[in-house]
Amino acid sequence: MRIPILLTTFLLTGCSHMANDNWSGQDKAQHFLASAMLSAAGNEVAQHQGYSQDRSAAIGLMFSVSLGASKEWWDSRPSGSGWSWKDFAWDVAGATTGYAVWQMAQR
Repeated sequence: MRIPILLTTFLLTGCSHMANDNWSGQDKAQHFLASAMLSAAGNEVAQHQGYSQDRSAAIGLMFSVSLGASKEWWDSRPSGSGWSWKDFAWDVAGATTGYAVWQMAQR
């Protein structure tokens, strides 16, 4: 119940301005790779803290996605480059990939 409320609140808040960027580029690769590494690292740290494999995966994935969203929120300030849904999509894709690679490494 909390996630739909947070997601709705997040989607209904206005950003200061939006970025006008492309789907490809060096920064998209950086978003993807950083998110993948953060997701895998979050999974591993959570597992070392004694969480189950499923719980660790959720923690790692949400850790990475929340950092990506925070970065975009920072970019949306008036002096920033603007909120980029494309960057955020690459963040989510990277976090999912990091999750999948970490899961495969556990087997």
